[in-house]
Amino acid sequence: MALVLLLVMLTACAAVPQDLSGKMFTFPEVTNTAHVRITTSRQEFSAVTVCLRFFTDLHNRDYSIFSLATPSFDNDFLIFKKENGVTELNIRNKIAEFVGQEYGLNVWHSICTTWDSASGLGQVWFDGNPSSRKLISSGTNIKGSILIVLGQEQDSHGGAFDTNQCFVGMMSDVHMWDYTLSPCEIQHYMSDLTFTPGNVLNWKALDFQITGRVLTEDKQKAGL
Repeated sequence: MALVLLLVMLTACAAVPQDLSGKMFTFPEVTNTAHVRITTSRQEFSAVTVCLRFFTDLHNRDYSIFSLATPSFDNDFLIFKKENGVTELNIRNKIAEFVGQEYGLNVWHSICTTWDSASGLGQVWFDGNPSSRKLISSGTNIKGSILIVLGQEQDSHGGAFDTNQCFVGMMSDVHMWDYTLSPCEIQHYMSDLTFTPGNVLNWKALDFQITGRVLTEDKQKAGL
């Protein structure tokens, strides 16, 4: 009976959103299993902004930075780094490529991506610099049973991970909003100044589950 009560208490504690201020997720190895699944109760978005920071020495292959899937679209909102330095923003399985963003190795990078269904336009901000705005997908909202994964790229809803697309390194300060942030707000995030936390995903109150070897550690701030 005591063991049952302990398990119930541990389960309840695991479900409580955690304040990850000053923390980072470390993805220490190539794998097709280890990942962080982030939970949100929201099931529809007409606009999205995602911001996060990452640190890696990957340079000779592709990798996923942020993967949001629904049963209808495995790439409903995907931020993806290509081997040639191109950043792909994949919305509702439609892709736009953004070039000219230098991915230095073993330094912290800040990335924000925005998309709005009404205009169909997407944009990538990288280390304080905006890309061109490009048409990706318009007229339909992201909608369905939403699964968000860090560390892997979903080729099916919640799975079909590929070692050749996994992320190895560290991630921190993950936020998501259900609207497009203004350039001023994005610059505040990029500069690590005071900003309004994400109203969908908030690093200071994050509901997540870890599968495999992913560590939650104190953030190493050198290079930010």
